[in-house]
Parts: sequence; C-alpha cells; structure tokens
Amino acid sequence: MSPAGPAWLRLRVLQALWALLVVLLAPWRLWAIKNTQECTWQVVLNNFETVGKKDASDRFVDQEPLYTVDKVFSLLVDAPIDPDETYLGFPYYLKINYSCKGESSEALVRKGHLTGLKPVVLVTFQSPVNFHRWKIEQLQIQMEAAPFRSRERCNAEEVCLMSWYTPMPIKNGSVVMRVDVSSNGLGPFIPNKRFQVNINGFLERQRDNTLQFTVGNELFNLIPRYFVNVPSRPLWYTVDQAPVFILGGIPEEKAILLTDTNFKDFFLVELSIDSCWVGSFYCPQTSFTATIYDAIATESTLFIRQNQLIYYFTGTYTTLHESNRGSGRWVRVLANECIKKLCPVHFHSNGSEYVMALTTGKHEGYVHFGTITDGRVSFELLPRQRSVCNGILVVNCSITWAVFIAGDYNLLLLVEIEDPSTRKYFQVVSYDLVSDYLVVLYTIPEFIPDARGLEFLMVLGTESYTNFPMVPKGMSYNPYNNLLFIWGNFLLQSYNSKNFIYLADFPKELSIKYLVNSFYGDTAIVTETEEIWYLLEGSYQVYKLFPSKGWEVHVSLQVMQQSSLYAPNETMVTLFYEDHRLYQLVYLIDNQQGRLVKRLVPVEQLLMYQQISNDYLLERQGSHLTLSFTNFCPFTVMRLRDLPNPQIYTRQERYRAQPPRVLEPGGFHSDNSLAVYQGLVYYLLWLHSKYDKPYADPVHDPTWRWWKNKKQDQDYYFYLASNWRSAGSVHVDMASYEKIYDLKAENELPERIFLDKGTSYRFSVFLTAREPEPLHGPSFQLQSKVGLAVVLADPECIEAVVKEKVLVNRNSVLFWVTLSDKRFCFDQGISGHHLMKTSMLLKVVGSSGHCFQNTNQGPRMQGNLMVPVLIGCPPGKRLAFDITYTLEYNRLQNKHYFDCVHVDPEMPCFLFRDSACPAPPLNVQCPLPPLLCPPRPFLPARSLPQHPLLFPLDHSSLLLPLSILHFRANCSSPPQLLRPHSLLPILLDPRFGDGRLWQFSGQLRAEGGGRRAHPGHHQGIQRGGYLPLQQPPGQHRTGSLIWTTRNTTTTEDSAFNILSHNSLGIEWLCMENSPCHDTIPHSIFASEFFFKVLVSNRGVDKSTYCDYQLTFQLHIHGLPLSARRAFLILMVSASLFVGLVILYVISCLLSPYVVKVCNVLCWKINNIIAWESYIYSIASDTGAFSNTSGIKSGESSGGTSRVVSKVAGENRTDTKETLRKKPIS
Repeated sequence: MSPAGPAWLRLRVLQALWALLVVLLAPWRLWAIKNTQECTWQVVLNNFETVGKKDASDRFVDQEPLYTVDKVFSLLVDAPIDPDETYLGFPYYLKINYSCKGESSEALVRKGHLTGLKPVVLVTFQSPVNFHRWKIEQLQIQMEAAPFRSRERCNAEEVCLMSWYTPMPIKNGSVVMRVDVSSNGLGPFIPNKRFQVNINGFLERQRDNTLQFTVGNELFNLIPRYFVNVPSRPLWYTVDQAPVFILGGIPEEKAILLTDTNFKDFFLVELSIDSCWVGSFYCPQTSFTATIYDAIATESTLFIRQNQLIYYFTGTYTTLHESNRGSGRWVRVLANECIKKLCPVHFHSNGSEYVMALTTGKHEGYVHFGTITDGRVSFELLPRQRSVCNGILVVNCSITWAVFIAGDYNLLLLVEIEDPSTRKYFQVVSYDLVSDYLVVLYTIPEFIPDARGLEFLMVLGTESYTNFPMVPKGMSYNPYNNLLFIWGNFLLQSYNSKNFIYLADFPKELSIKYLVNSFYGDTAIVTETEEIWYLLEGSYQVYKLFPSKGWEVHVSLQVMQQSSLYAPNETMVTLFYEDHRLYQLVYLIDNQQGRLVKRLVPVEQLLMYQQISNDYLLERQGSHLTLSFTNFCPFTVMRLRDLPNPQIYTRQERYRAQPPRVLEPGGFHSDNSLAVYQGLVYYLLWLHSKYDKPYADPVHDPTWRWWKNKKQDQDYYFYLASNWRSAGSVHVDMASYEKIYDLKAENELPERIFLDKGTSYRFSVFLTAREPEPLHGPSFQLQSKVGLAVVLADPECIEAVVKEKVLVNRNSVLFWVTLSDKRFCFDQGISGHHLMKTSMLLKVVGSSGHCFQNTNQGPRMQGNLMVPVLIGCPPGKRLAFDITYTLEYNRLQNKHYFDCVHVDPEMPCFLFRDSACPAPPLNVQCPLPPLLCPPRPFLPARSLPQHPLLFPLDHSSLLLPLSILHFRANCSSPPQLLRPHSLLPILLDPRFGDGRLWQFSGQLRAEGGGRRAHPGHHQGIQRGGYLPLQQPPGQHRTGSLIWTTRNTTTTEDSAFNILSHNSLGIEWLCMENSPCHDTIPHSIFASEFFFKVLVSNRGVDKSTYCDYQLTFQLHIHGLPLSARRAFLILMVSASLFVGLVILYVISCLLSPYVVKVCNVLCWKINNIIAWESYIYSIASDTGAFSNTSGIKSGESSGGTSRVVSKVAGENRTDTKETLRKKPIS
C-alpha cells in the first residue's frame, strides 16, 4: 500500500518527475534527429557469371530464359517440387547494397546483415502497347533479397564483402520495369528508392561476350564543345513505355545521348547513318549540318531527324515481337519529302504508337502521320483529300505544330497563315481522321492582351491589347485533363480548345522554347534564355524557378555541403519529369573536368523560399528586432482517410516470393540456392501467365496447382529442414510463394483509378484549419477559409459528391468524396482496351504554391492532388468456368454424380437426365440474378419429352448447348441462405480472388458441338473444327428445339424467368435434326456429346463496360436416342427375340426325329467301319498262312473262298430278316 499523504503532493511529484524525464530525453531525441544517417540504396544488374564479383555490373540485353537452372532442381529430392517439370531461370540478378554518407559501404552492409536487415524488392512490369498481341495487366512481384558472400579473397572467419541478390524477372510484352527497394524494418533507416531497369534492345552481345551498339559506335570522350553554351532541348518519348531515351542536339556531330536508366547512366553514340543532304527546288535547305535536331523514343523504335531526312531504327525485343525484328541498320523514310520538324505523340492508343512529321516545300500544309505497331513503321499523308490550306480556304499557310488527340481521333494543327493584305496570323485547326473533315477552332489574337495587373484574362476578343505581337511556337496537350497549352512569347490554356485563358504572370518579353509536362498536374517551362518557370495546373500563377534568389540560396547551401551535383560553371542539357518530380540533366565543369549529372530540381524548396522572402515582417521586441513570417496555407494538417483497398481500383496483381531457406549458420546463400530462387520465381510467374484459361481451379489462385499434391507433406519437409537434412541444403517453404489479395492503402491516392460502369471510389479528406474562428450558435460552423474543390476533366462522364462534416472541437473539417461513373461515355469493350482517359483534381482552396509537408525526403507540396481516371472495362476482368462448384451442386441436387468412364479432371462429365434447381446465394445487394429469355414462339413445355437442363448460372460461365439464350439480372429476389446455386457457375474476375456471382445480363450460345473433344479444350476453344450453329434462341436453324424453359409463367415484359430462387430452370431437348439429336454410342458405354459454348454479354448487358466472352467445352454423357432409332432398335430387338423363340420351338418339335436319324446314320457308319476292319483282319491272316504252308496253297485257297462266300451269304440273310421284323413308328 502507498503511504498516506495529500493527493496534491503526489501530483506535484509526478509532474516534477515528468519534467525531469523530458529534460533528460530531449538531448537524446535531438541526438537521434541530428545523427540520422543519410543512406541510400544501390542496385546494379548481374548475370550468372558475375554474381559475387566486386564492382561488377551488366546491361539488360539478354531476354531468353536459361535452362541451366533445371540441373540444380534435379538435386532436390524430398522437396516440394515437381520432378517432371522443367524449371527455367531469368538471365539476370539484382545486386543490392546501400551506402551512407561518410561511412564505408562494406562495413555498413555487414552491419545491416547482422542486425537483420533484408532488402525487399518490388518489381512492377509496365503493360505493353500492343494489346492485340499481349494481354493488358498490372503485374507486380515482391521479393526478399538473399545475402551472398563476395568471391573476393577474405581473411576474416565469416565474411568480408557481401551483397544481397534477387532474381530480375522478365515478362513477355514488357520491356520497362520499375524496381522499388525498401527495408524490412530492421537495421538502419534507409528511405525507399526507385530504379528503372529496362531492356536495351539496341545492344548486342558479340562472340567475345562484349556488348556493342547496333545503332552506331560508342564515343567515350565527352568533349566540352558538345555541351558548353549549347541550347537545351526537349526529351521526347512515349510516356511509361519507352525503355530507352535518346537526346540529340550535339553540334556538328551525328551523335546522340542514349540511356536505359533515365539518365542515371548514359552513353554517347555516334550513329551509323549516311548523312546525305538532298537539296532541291522544292526543299529550300540553305546549309548542311550533321546535328541531330529531333529525336523521339518509342517502345521499340527510335526516330531522328537530320537536316530534312528522317531515320528510324527498331531494336531487338524478343519479349515484344516473339522474334528478332531488329532493323540492323537505320532506315530512311519519306526520302522524297522535305521534313522540317518531328512532333511527338506522348501516349499510345489502339495498340500502336505515333509520330508526326511536318513538311515544307511541295507538300506544305500536309502532315505525315506515322504509326508504329510491333516495330513496323508506316506513314500516311494527311489530310487525305486536300491540303490544310485548301481546307481552310487560304492561299499560303504553314503548319507550325501538330498534336494528336487519340480519344477523339483527330489532329490539332497550329497553322501560320500569310495574307498579302495583312500581317500573318495563326489559327488552331482540327482535323478528324475518321471523317477527313477540317474545321477552324480558334484564331489566335495578333497581339498580346493587356491584363491590367490581373493574374489571368479570359480572351473574348473585347479586351485591350499591347503592342507586342503574339508569336506561337507550339502546343502541348494533356489527355487526362483535356488541358491545351499554346505557347510562344505568351501562354494560353484551354480545356475545350475553343475558349482560352491568357496567363499574365509569364512575361511577354520572354519566349518559350519548350514545355515539359508531368501529366499529373505539373508543367515546367523552358525559355530561349534557359530560364525555368513552373505552373501548377488548376491555378493561374506562373513561378520563376531559375534564375532566382531561391535558386542562389539553394546552390550556396549545396556547395557548402560539398555536393557533387553543383559547380560554378554548368550548362543545362534537358529537363524532364520522372515519378512526378522534375529533374535536370546538366553538364558541369569543375577543376577543368567536364561531366554529365542528373539532379533533382527542388521545386518545393524554391517555392517556399519565394513565399518566405516576399512575405515577412520585422517587429521590435525590446531592444532587438524579430523576424516573423506569414503562412498563407489555409490548413496545418491534411490527411487522407478511409481509403478503400486499392487492388480492385488499380487492378494491380501482386505476388510474393521469398528465397529458399539455406542450411548454413551465417544464412548466406550459394550459387545453387540462388539458382533455385531463380527457378521458383520463374515458375511462379509462369503459373500466372497460364492462369487465364476457361476452366477455373478449385482454389481461385494460380499457385494452388503448384502445391496441391505437396501440402499434405508440408510437416515432413519442415522436419527435414529443422534437422538439417534437406537435400542440397535448401528448404523450399510452400507458404513463401503466393498471390496477395488484401493490399492495404498507404494513406495516399492511387497512381490511377479504373472505373467500370456505375462504380464509385470513396474516401475522406481530413483538414485542420490554421486560424479557426468558431461561430457559437445553433449551427457551430467553423468559420475558416478551408474549402475543398473537386475539378473533373469530363463532368459529363464522371461525377463527384462532396459531403462536409465540421469537427468544431478539433478545429477540423472532414470531407467525404465520392467519385462515380455516370454510365454515359463508354461502350462495351474488351478488358483493358480503348480506355477513356480523364482525371479528378482534388484542390484545397488557396493552397496552390503555399502548402508544403516536410518528409524525410524533403518538402512535398500539399493541397493539390490529381488522380488519372480510366473509364472502361478494367484490365484483368474475365469469366471462368467453375468446375468444382458445378460438381458440388450436382452431387447436392441429384444425390449422386456419375462421371465418364475415362475421367478428365479438366473437363468432367455431366449426366443428361440430371435436373437443376438453382438456389441464390446470400448477397445483400443483389441475390442470384434470374436469367430472362426474350419472348419467342416456344412450344409448350408440357408437350415435349422432359430432359431437364443440368446447368444454370454462377461464377464462371453460363451456357446452353446449341442455342442462344438472353438473360437479364434482377435484384428483386429476397436473400436466401448461402448454398450452391448452379451447375455451371460463372466466376467473375477470378484473377483478383473475386469469385462473385455474375450479376448482369448476357447471351448464352452454343456455337457448335461434336462427338469428340476439341484437342485444345484445356486452353479454350478456337472457332472452327466444330459444327457452326447460328440459330434464333431456343431453335436450331432447321426449326427444331434444342432447349426450353420449365416455367410457363413470364415476367412483365413477356420474358421467361429461367434462373432465380423459385424458377424451374431450363431443359435439354436435343430434338430431331439438331446436332445433339440421335447420338450413337461408340462402345458399350452411354453416348456422349461435346458442346462448344460461348458466354457473352455483348449488346445485352447494361451494367458493365466489359464485353465478356468465354468459350469452352461441356461434356455430356447419357444422351437419349431418338424415337425413330429407339423404335428401330426395339423392332430389331423384338424380331431377333421372336425369331429365337420360334427357332427354339421348332427345334424342340423336330428334335426326336433328328435324334433317330442321327442314330441310324451313326449305326451305319459303325457297321461300315466294322466290316472294313473285319475284311482287313481276314486278309492279314490268309497272307500269313500262305507263307508257312506253301504245299497246300491251292487247297487252302479254295477252302477259304468257299468259307467267305458262305459267311457273306449268311450276313445278307440276317440283315433282311432284321429289317423285315422292325415295326414302323
């Protein structure tokens, strides 16, 4: 018990102890903050030969799997692997280290390993461009790195040098990989870091194992004249698809900068082109230069312009083209044209990439529209009928810039028009590629408007103008928010390409050279004088970043910290965005040594400095002055809450793999264990690629098939590993290779959102006001400037609902935001194809350029969040036939299940006569949807022979044989208990573990059938090889019914309800003249039939944008014979039976006579045989007597003759008497 005493005294003592604790812990807290090491991850690529070698790195060139891994797996006996499988491996490993500022990397890595640090690598595969060849999917694999000792000589007992390794996987159709490295939470704090690991298809391996460029020869000397005082140039490429970036502009050299790591490293390559210059009267070239002016990189092809000529080079990408389609040399295109400029198309569409070439000379006013599909390049001259000049009814014009809008399939052209009577002016012209129609959208004013001190000005034509002429140079378009910029010595923006806003913050004395768009709400501007300006989309303020006071302060601080990224003499080469952050490629000269570096442009820090330097106040407090700043951010805290699980919206599929456990005291892996890791990761991704099949596994997970026969022995394998008896000193844990379905949101909006028809994305935004002024009264509303705005790029397609909840006691506001699709702007399409790009901008009012959040990686801008939204059928959605559920329902409903004699696990049999009575599952929103058949002239069901259908609907594919069935979802049925509800379940979206009921309308059609299975039924069925059937619902083309409904009642629209909780289902008929009619068995077993069934919702379902199509085979046995054949068999069988009976009666009546005749015949035959035997014996005796008594031969001979004659006479007399005495029967 505590001693008695005043309560206030104990309270004071506790307060004193807390104060002392705070004082003691404060220095430790400050020490921890001050001494946090600046560490960073380091990742390089190694092949099998360079694993464990110090400072070894490789380029990503090889794309074929390795078969040497399978030899290691043959050593793993008593392991949960399939010895009959062939295990392959990827050609590369990722070598992972980390370093901290001021410390040895080798010691740090050893320390991290001893403290339990293990890097976690997340590889994200970029979806391919050509969705006609490859399926669109968002795939990731998360791997834990394995520690490995270096092969260098080491005198230490345990380890000197070490690194971590993971396999570097490759996926068909993907050449761009994003590698995110993070910590497992143990050891030192190391921030996450992202690397670009892309395949370089422009390198080839020589016989001596060296790498050589196919586009030209590598130059190893970066001469200062290549970069010093050379103007910067834009970096053009297909966003998120180009594995290699190229940059021209090197004066008087046919050389380019080439990189496959986003300029983390790079190469200077002299191109192997002919450098021809063809000047003619229609191509007014005044001089020749070897400089590469325009350079564009696409997924597999590079484009350059030198003088008036265009060249392209296609790299060797077997993962894209399934064969070697590399060019081998630079190919010149449009050789007879005079090309003045190349214009990039930043986004791919319709399975292709695009590039545009602007002409001059004889084809002035035309655009050469280039299409790149699978490395094949083709150009089309546009407009097709007449030039742009003729289309807009002018004499002389020139196209200055072109922008391709893939969503509308039209071109926006910036046209310069020369009118002899007036000055030249510019127009924005739209050209529709489908209708070949030209229309003028906007005429750019001749002079710059006078904003009169405003930040922006709506250009209506009624405003006053300055004396500065408008000189447009180009355009930039963002397909996500439909924002179009026209730039020159001004900046115009428009969201509909017709009504423009003039941004007055950009000075009219400057001229823009190019724009750099992040396509996520940020835009950087580079002027002719190499100034850098910044624009946050959704606002109208343009900020100057370089040169500025903030930039000078930042550079001074970096020089004081001895940063290697800054030098007194530097030249900007290019400016580009990477992962929503702005980067510079700069040529530095330090101590007369030149080098190229990639560095981050600190946009947030520069904006913070501008805000602080422009708004501060000096106040006198006593004898000294104090500096106070004004914070214009309307909130202090901004958090995102209640974010849903991201996978269903981002469509990210993620797998998890851990290295096999090694039986080594230090936990270090060997070459064999790393090879096993390679094979396991390869097999895991191979299972993923094979999972898209029409038949679903019992467990909707690709890894189930891997371990299904090994799970029961899991304890045995663990026993071997725990006793150090695993073969090869490697233990494969089956639980370490799985697909993750329950990823949680990371308190930030996803990178992109896919919305199907009518779907919604809901989350909340929590804001704490900076200066609250609560209004007391009945409403208790928070009087603050905190307001949330949601800007939609296409409000006719999507809508946002914002609900506000004021938390007065917390000085905060909670906003609930719901983003929904409006069901109007997209037709049915294939999964992942032709998605509509739009966006949602979440903006806190008054926060643009004023609100920042401090993170461990520096300040981050707050208050503006842009999320790209893709409307259409999301990637990865499909249907699958759930065999397991079908069999379970069959057993439950019919109390039995009869499979075929020859069992096929992939395609079990179903008995024709088994009935189906579907029951709905538990679903609060909508129970099992009934199938509704449209009104057709059916025959009455009661007048037909009843053969009930053995399948209605569920998770994976609903079907009806040799017929078409239309059905429609209906959520009016009451919820029922969870129980099986279909013999042929339909699985919706099984790739994301979503085994939900197919709740929409569709069409069920049996496209064909046969008496033998299609050879490719395990992978789906292609058209052909089966009897094609096209008939109206319920009828064959000959008019015979194949199925009918068991219900006699209809719905309000005269449709038959054939699948709901109280319906009777569908019945098979297979009547006369139908292919399944009169099926003849091939053996003693029952007849069988294979139906080729198509499940589709095209043109019927109104609840989704997805055009589902599932084709598979259904094996039915026990089909009844036709009445005619059955009657024929009955008649033949009866005739045979009656004939046999008659034959039996006749045989019974005639059998006595037959027996007597047979006896007589037998007696006669016996007599004849006996007589012949007697004669033969007498003859033998006479011969013997003649030899012994030769003297009496004559006498004996005479006596013998008489005796024989006498005996013969007596025999004849006895025979006659016997016949005479025998009675007549």
